[in-house]
Amino acid sequence: MRRRDTLAGWLMVLPQLAGIVAFVIVPLGLVVWYSVHEWNVLGGTFEFVGGDNYAALADDQRLGPVLRATGLFSAGLVVLNLSLALFLAVLLNQKLRGTVVFRTLFFSPVVVTLVAWTIVWGFLLQDNGGLNGFLNLLGIDGPNWLRSGGTAMASVIVVQLFKNVGLNMVLFLAALQGVPAELYEAARIDGASAWARFRRVTVPLISPTILLTMILTIVGSLQVFAQIAVLTQGGPETSTTVLVYYLYQQAFQFHHFGYGSALSLLLFFIVLVLTVIQWQMRKKWVFHEA
Repeated sequence: MRRRDTLAGWLMVLPQLAGIVAFVIVPLGLVVWYSVHEWNVLGGTFEFVGGDNYAALADDQRLGPVLRATGLFSAGLVVLNLSLALFLAVLLNQKLRGTVVFRTLFFSPVVVTLVAWTIVWGFLLQDNGGLNGFLNLLGIDGPNWLRSGGTAMASVIVVQLFKNVGLNMVLFLAALQGVPAELYEAARIDGASAWARFRRVTVPLISPTILLTMILTIVGSLQVFAQIAVLTQGGPETSTTVLVYYLYQQAFQFHHFGYGSALSLLLFFIVLVLTVIQWQMRKKWVFHEA
């Protein structure tokens, strides 16, 4: 009976294990293998170069601006996304007429195809696009949103913000609806203000959801590619060239597959370190954690 249970257990997890091996472990191993080689597809050569590709990371003059652009995009998106999502969730958690309609409206961009969403915003943000046309009606001369270094990054952040804020909003809504009403009532009786109830009751009880959304949003912001490729192609200059897009340029435009693999591992370790830091910090501020 014990052997039968063990066999049944392995059969249950086998599809998941096969997927992890085929789509996570093997690709990661290949990236490591390619990163110590220089693969010239056009020339048909595949040479072992050891740590040369990793040494090139330190000598790459463009990597610094790329990392700064990546950090700016990630920080801006995470702060705005989580703040707006929580604000909308608190508003739409009220028992008022029409809240279901607004929930649907805010969540609907999540199910829209990413490329289609980005292309539409590309037309809106053009110099003669819909946004500047609306501003002209108000007597305002709008900038060239996607071709100016001061507005290109902000534009990309806003496009991604509106695309995914509905997902975090739904997660926060689910968490808010799980907060016992008795705690709010007790806080009112004790004379706590609305802000005090939010800070002392709501935030601690939904802190596990805040941790989840923070991790998902940070990881997602570090993997952004389609928006950059469609809207700005990394420009103007390198102001919106994030790490994933720079990786794509090196590997698939310049055919430096070995260096592109090294950049992939750099991105992997950045995501890993940030996730581990957040997971360790949960012990200090996440409710119900030891």
